[in-house]
Amino acid sequence: MSTVSAAPGVKAPGRRPQSGPPLLAPVLAFAGLTIAYVVANRATPHPDASGLAVLEYARSHGTTIKVGAFLLVASAVPLALTAAVLYRRLRALGITAPGSAITLVGGVSAAGALSLSGMFTWTGGRVETDPALARALADLGFVAGGPAFVAMFALLAAGISVTGLLAGLLPRAVTWTGLVLAAVGMVALLTLLASPFGFLLPVVRFGGTVWLVAVAALLPRTRPSRHQ
Repeated sequence: MSTVSAAPGVKAPGRRPQSGPPLLAPVLAFAGLTIAYVVANRATPHPDASGLAVLEYARSHGTTIKVGAFLLVASAVPLALTAAVLYRRLRALGITAPGSAITLVGGVSAAGALSLSGMFTWTGGRVETDPALARALADLGFVAGGPAFVAMFALLAAGISVTGLLAGLLPRAVTWTGLVLAAVGMVALLTLLASPFGFLLPVVRFGGTVWLVAVAALLPRTRPSRHQ
């Protein structure tokens, strides 16, 4: 019995590029876990709270902190899956420009930032006697889940939006919204230098989540038939 191989550079007949699993499922899972985290941790002390206030909160809300840490780490899983599926979908659509790789790097890095935030949060919830340590761990959790996350999410948004705009894969309103979110995410890094910029963090976190749901619903599995 013999097999026939296709000539170099010739695609095997009947095979189509695989776009990967459904995109909406991991995005909705990420959105749901993000909302659950916000509900569970709505009373978390602000970044300008004293170490003593953070320590008192940890002592009296240990279970809430653990649940929040779990939700943060759990939300990182569907976000990483979303980044992988987006990368594969863009490649299947014929995108060979850096936008697909930027999307993957941004999404995986954003998921990593959420995981770090969850780990710092969980550890901070176990501090019992040291206000300075409690404040330091809370700061690390905030930096990872705040400025670091939105900056990496900005890369994901920029990668999808630029690609979607140039290749005509998404409505222009969606791509321009993504570019605005990407710009706001980079500006939000200034929170590390001046706390008033912190109001931009939830804009990217929650506005970006809604935007990502729209992208998942609208990004096609096959390239539009019209010539790009």
